[in-house]
Amino acid sequence: MTQDELKKAVGWAALEYVKPGTVVGVGTGSTASHFIDALGTMKDQIEGAVSSSEASTEKLKSLGIPVFDCNEVDSLDIYVDGADEINAQMQMIKGGGAALTREKIIAAVAKKFICIIDESKQVDVLGKFPLPVEVIPMACSYVARELVKLGGTPVYRQNVITDNGNVILDVHNLTILNPIELENKINAIAGVVTVGLFANRGANVVLVGSSNGVKTITE
Repeated sequence: MTQDELKKAVGWAALEYVKPGTVVGVGTGSTASHFIDALGTMKDQIEGAVSSSEASTEKLKSLGIPVFDCNEVDSLDIYVDGADEINAQMQMIKGGGAALTREKIIAAVAKKFICIIDESKQVDVLGKFPLPVEVIPMACSYVARELVKLGGTPVYRQNVITDNGNVILDVHNLTILNPIELENKINAIAGVVTVGLFANRGANVVLVGSSNGVKTITE
């Protein structure tokens, strides 16, 4: 199977976790896009969705799925999204699509985080994928200097402005042995909006697309 076929398989497998009559948290990226396609087949059974990006919102609306502002919902039953890397503890690096802040907010609101990935995203140690950090523009140089002190090599992501109007620094050369500690340290730097480490709030269920079918990993 191609990588896209694996992504499609897990996107559709996540439908099993969608309960009728609920509002569904929806992520961003190529794997989440397959989930949105699947969600469209049961749009009449759900109330709608809360979306983590303008791109996902556009796609949801094009399929006739109502999109709610996150402030309009008290909690979400599930949040379905992909990851750039995930370890055995279900901690993730996310933000390759620059939607990390909204993704982290929706993950915090959701009772259950369903992470949908193909098997190439599974790693023993996080950090080979450059760690995205969303930064308020005026703090970019300062934050970069602080990230160097933490052992990383920050690179400004050219021509990218987030949906929140901020910039992204991608931090290379990290070996993340304690993801929670690093997440807390980076989030404490003045000017950081959030870091793409999802360690304090990891996934509850991981659906892995492989050549042998979809594998389910639970806590």
